[in-house]
Amino acid sequence: MNEADRLRTLNAYNIMDSAAERVFDDLTELASVICSTPISMVSLIDDKRQWFKSKIGIAATETPREQAFCAHTIQKNQILEVKNAYEDPRFAENPLVTGDPNIRFYAGAPLQTREGARLGTLCVIDTKPRKLTNAQRKALQVLSDTVVAQIEYRRALQDIKKLEKILPMCAWCRSIRVDSKADEEEVWQPLEEYVSEQNQVSHCICPSCQTSMKKSS
Repeated sequence: MNEADRLRTLNAYNIMDSAAERVFDDLTELASVICSTPISMVSLIDDKRQWFKSKIGIAATETPREQAFCAHTIQKNQILEVKNAYEDPRFAENPLVTGDPNIRFYAGAPLQTREGARLGTLCVIDTKPRKLTNAQRKALQVLSDTVVAQIEYRRALQDIKKLEKILPMCAWCRSIRVDSKADEEEVWQPLEEYVSEQNQVSHCICPSCQTSMKKSS
């Protein structure tokens, strides 16, 4: 996915500059505990900055994109681990290394959606050189996948709220309230059945799901 498409996908999630949410804070804290680092964050990258949806151990809420370690991480779909940034030519003169917060160790797992857009990272940081164990690397990847799942879930809830403004929908089973033939009772209809009656619907498989099916077979 090219950068323009990645940015459009990020904007579609409507998450940049959103309020703190407990579920993301819990995952950030868990990453810090598992990897034994004083700093951890969920970082999202737009065209000019990296913004922290969640953070542990750091006061800043964002940094310029050109200073962001995470901007390097989203270039590939794998964990980027920097054992000693002071000795790494990519980062040795970075203001985040030469000054506060004095980054030495960094490990980031990209937050990749099903469409292949890397929105940012779940990363852990230390002020001293080190490296992750195999178990910690695996855990960081699992946690980053969980962050993506929460981002997807967050977007789904927003979509549902938009739909609820148009149709009266049950918050539990997602049935639609339709006009009743008898004034004394309400009639609720399954969402799929309601949509089928309103529009001609054909059951097919989208390209993304076709790709997923091929990978799993």
